Amino acid sequence: MESNFITDLFARLAEFAAGAETWQQVGVLLVAGAIPFIESYLGSFLGVLVGVPAGLAVPAAVIGNMIVTFALIAVAGRARVAATRRRGNGAGGAEASPRRRKIAKYLDRFGVPGVCLLGPIVVASQISAPALVALGATKRSVYVWQTVAIVAWGVLFGFFGDLVAGWLM
Repeated sequence: MESNFITDLFARLAEFAAGAETWQQVGVLLVAGAIPFIESYLGSFLGVLVGVPAGLAVPAAVIGNMIVTFALIAVAGRARVAATRRRGNGAGGAEASPRRRKIAKYLDRFGVPGVCLLGPIVVASQISAPALVALGATKRSVYVWQTVAIVAWGVLFGFFGDLVAGWLM
């Protein structure tokens, strides 16, 4: 069900962006980048496919993704501080969700850089970034590695979208 929703949303964003002025398309890409599972990579791809120059599409999708992800990291950091202060040492609490357990497994295996860089393959950055902070990763390392990941995925898919658009034309 989630996959169909994202696919439909992506198609609607593409349809809307295709008929808009360039400045409006940039606004659509900012919003697209802020949506989990579309993020910087599909936002960049979408923008280039509908004709937005890569030099505008990639930064717009990246900025939209970063704004929401960074806000969620900040909120998660404050929540973790409050929760650990109440609990004393941070132990105990409710049973972890399946997504949180999955992120914790990848955090143990790959560390913060690996989870951030490979995260979009597994789960959205807007979910993985705050989960990393909640699991005890430092906000600073999550901010740094999420920035690298969001920019890298946006550039990679913007380039890929450019190739696909060139091939289709």
